[in-house]
Amino acid sequence: MHKQIYVNLPVDDLPKSMAFFKALGLSFNPRFTNDSGACLEIGENIYAMLLVKPFFKGFTGKPIADAKATTECLLCLSCESRAEVDALVAKAVAAGGTAPRVPQDHGFMYGHGFEDLDGHIWELVHMDPNAAGAP
Repeated sequence: MHKQIYVNLPVDDLPKSMAFFKALGLSFNPRFTNDSGACLEIGENIYAMLLVKPFFKGFTGKPIADAKATTECLLCLSCESRAEVDALVAKAVAAGGTAPRVPQDHGFMYGHGFEDLDGHIWELVHMDPNAAGAP
């Protein structure tokens, strides 16, 4: 099994992106952060590398998707509670992100999400395995 995950995301303005995620209460590993990229610490062994677009381009021969115009992927993170889901979305919106969809309540699963400054979609979910309708 793999031990860690590193999601690489292209960003337009690294300092602004870092400030956005710091406003959500997240931090960066300074050992893996410089002018070209920053290592966002999301959870135990979960990281996102925020890479300025020219540096990101060096890892692929394909065009970089415009995440504000197309969906490149959906990043989904689990939360401890519904309140944590709502609090993180509120922090993201206050920091300049958007919440393009309304919360989704499926009984056993509650979710909401936000788009960051570069249009990357971050879904947040709380799953209660004891709730009615849980698989």
